[in-house]
Amino acid sequence: MVFWTHPIDRRSTGWLDPQFHAVFRELLLHAAAREHLLCPIYTLMPDHLHLVWMGVSATSDQRRATAFLRTQLKPHLAPARWQHQPHDHVLRDEERKRGAFASTCFYVAENPVRAVLAAKAPEWAYTGCVVPGYPTLHPLAEDFWEIFWRIHTAALARGRTGKIDDESP
Repeated sequence: MVFWTHPIDRRSTGWLDPQFHAVFRELLLHAAAREHLLCPIYTLMPDHLHLVWMGVSATSDQRRATAFLRTQLKPHLAPARWQHQPHDHVLRDEERKRGAFASTCFYVAENPVRAVLAAKAPEWAYTGCVVPGYPTLHPLAEDFWEIFWRIHTAALARGRTGKIDDESP
């Protein structure tokens, strides 16, 4: 479980709009599928973006997924560009527990509120999640965590066995 921050070089703005958001979601989905990752939350800000990724397989590779995502998004940021390196925070054991993990995700969701871009987190249009197979799942929905942890458990089981469980949520 890693909390990523991807700053835009020189804090450039002007690239964040609904079209970029749609491209971002599509490419994030591809990165997640390629590297066996779940993204329980992301928030796009005017000069950076945050996302949390969780590997669900022994072959999950967040660095490779990050390189893929940044490379694919690069032309969509132009003329802005990525800061040289993203910042990653590997969550410690105590941060990986469900309640603490949810707090990290709520911290990401509240970023637009702290930046005075929205009065409440649900008002910010550029927050969401990418969990392959669940396009309408949203991290601020009331039942999100119950559903997400069932999906996560099923994905981990598939990652260990390589089998798809038709009973997964």
